[in-house]
Amino acid sequence: MTGPDVARRRRVAAARAAWGAALATAPAPVLRALGDRPDATARRITRLLGARHLAQAALTWLRPTDRMLALGAAVDAVHAATALALAAADGRWRRAARTDATAATTWAVLGLRERNRTRGTRH
Repeated sequence: MTGPDVARRRRVAAARAAWGAALATAPAPVLRALGDRPDATARRITRLLGARHLAQAALTWLRPTDRMLALGAAVDAVHAATALALAAADGRWRRAARTDATAATTWAVLGLRERNRTRGTRH
């Protein structure tokens, strides 16, 4: 993997870290911006999801390998699936869960796209 590839992957990790930091440190404004009610439970869950994104960003920053990106995308895909299941099961959380599923799907696609970007360029 070349220096520009590592730098690009780390920029994606930095963007994830920013998202995670926003979720972890300012859950109420994020929830309000998404049109959801920032009650105590929603704030706790949002902080927890932020911590997950921060951890994943740190791991990806430290090891921006194809394997790490694939593992991260798998975690994001599971996250999206569980959020969709929650949206289907509980009307109270439907809007927040759909939004969360969309975000998790976006992160999964970004991770896979980045992983696949350099796969064909190796010799």
